[in-house]
Amino acid sequence: MERVLGVGGYFLRAADPAALAAWYRECLGLDVDQHGLWSQEAGPTVFATFEADTDYFGARTQQTMVNFRVRDLDAMLAQLRAAGAAADTETQDLDGVGRFGWVTDPEGNRIELWQPS
Repeated sequence: MERVLGVGGYFLRAADPAALAAWYRECLGLDVDQHGLWSQEAGPTVFATFEADTDYFGARTQQTMVNFRVRDLDAMLAQLRAAGAAADTETQDLDGVGRFGWVTDPEGNRIELWQPS
């Protein structure tokens, strides 16, 4: 049986695609080329489904949420706040999994940040 090899892309609708791409580049450090190609560091990727009425993604209209692995969650959240981003003040720790934090991009998309254990 054929199987997928990994996440090949994540696509967002935006009122201003160039501005949103710049926010991801400047605030989160996504080093993408002119075609959006990003060579990420090796590491785990989680694929999980949630109940239809979950509030975990933020607004009920948001059907998916991207999770980015980070090296230092506290440093990333501080960097986002310094840039004026809407970063949550609370974080969550899960034994054996890691630490989680959240930020909302300028288009209202909730993003999860994960510092693996």
